[in-house]
Amino acid sequence: MQPSPSAAQPAPDSRQLRRVAVSGLLGTAVEFYDFLVYGTVAALVFGELFFPRADPAVGTIAAFGTFAAGYLARPLGGILFGHFGDRIGRKSMMLLTMVLMGCGSFLIGLLPTYDTIGVWAPILLVALRVVQGIAIGGEWGGAMLMVVEHAEHTQGSRRGLWSSFTQLGAPLGSVLSAGVVTIVAGLPDDEFRSWGWRVPFLLSIVLLAVGLFVRLKVAESPLFAQVKRQPVDKPPIVEVLRRPKPVLLAACVGIGAFTAQSLLTSFMISYAVDEGYTRPQVLTAVTVASCVALVVLPAASALSDRVGRRPVVLAGAVASAALAFPVLALVDSGSPGLLILALALGHGVAQSTMYGPLGALLTEMFGTRVRYTGASLGYQAATLVGAGFSPLIAGSLLASYGGGSTPVSLLLCAGAAITALTVWRLRETHTDALDSPATTTPTLEGTPR
Repeated sequence: MQPSPSAAQPAPDSRQLRRVAVSGLLGTAVEFYDFLVYGTVAALVFGELFFPRADPAVGTIAAFGTFAAGYLARPLGGILFGHFGDRIGRKSMMLLTMVLMGCGSFLIGLLPTYDTIGVWAPILLVALRVVQGIAIGGEWGGAMLMVVEHAEHTQGSRRGLWSSFTQLGAPLGSVLSAGVVTIVAGLPDDEFRSWGWRVPFLLSIVLLAVGLFVRLKVAESPLFAQVKRQPVDKPPIVEVLRRPKPVLLAACVGIGAFTAQSLLTSFMISYAVDEGYTRPQVLTAVTVASCVALVVLPAASALSDRVGRRPVVLAGAVASAALAFPVLALVDSGSPGLLILALALGHGVAQSTMYGPLGALLTEMFGTRVRYTGASLGYQAATLVGAGFSPLIAGSLLASYGGGSTPVSLLLCAGAAITALTVWRLRETHTDALDSPATTTPTLEGTPR
């Protein structure tokens, strides 16, 4: 009989769970670092660097259009990497998605501008955004599944808390990107436009190296290892779409969080600068809000292990809708202190409460055999609608109606309402064991799993 591990020598499963959690954190940090660096730089200079012949408003819309192009590719990435993640394994897909994400961001930092190569500059920019989008489409699913499935194997009653490590990559990436952009945005305008904007993209290679180092040391998901030996009749996407209700529910429940995230981070930088704030003031507000999220997000996730995913996500959605008009009124006040308060409340508290339990909730909606495909497709569809198009829609509405924050507030309310109505119809899942059926099943209130 082998002796049990001592307190000084943690069990291998516990060590592996911590390692997988750090791996998920780093992967999502790379994702959101790239996301916010691109959104910030697009708001500040991409219009004039890559679309110089358009008037300023059209140039900004075009810059955010390339932003949306990356999101259009995400569902494709969810299907592609989900297929191989459900067939071959989670770990190998995690390594590949991180390489593509980091290299795509690094290459954006090397791109010549319109003045150098003409129309090829925006074409290459869009191409790299599509590559990034495909990679990101598979990143979250692999990272989140590895954490939740390892947590189920080790301490399943705390899946929400452990899943928050992957979700924490969002505010961590925000802090890192805002810090780096704040430094380079302090350069004289000529230097920032000539080379300073490239630095945040080039630095992503550091996050890539650290992330790969950690991911090479993680073990495959134990739940996937069990089902891998079972025969497979149909591709995972066929099984998922044969009963599409869980994917549609997963997409709708995430729209509020991603709408708030996009409008109160990357779009807000452009909006607030146009309202008279300086770049450092806006980036400081985003950084403070992200630091608040680093506390609220794991707290909301841990709370969802006790009271359920539904009430926590619903509370965040209601708070987001209730704060939509007050938050934008604070932004419109012109006060840097009130700007910080606005983003801390809207993004740091309300959005993080919605977003924290989302990872555990979505993974619990699908069986192990199709979980990578189903959860990724639902999540990425939510990002496409909530984060990919909301800045573009908000920018277009502001240009059409001559300013005013009402369109932004209404978009925040609409996203929160979709999430609230969807989660109201979901059945609670936090006490369910993660099983391994070959098909997905509906999770509507009152419907058996």
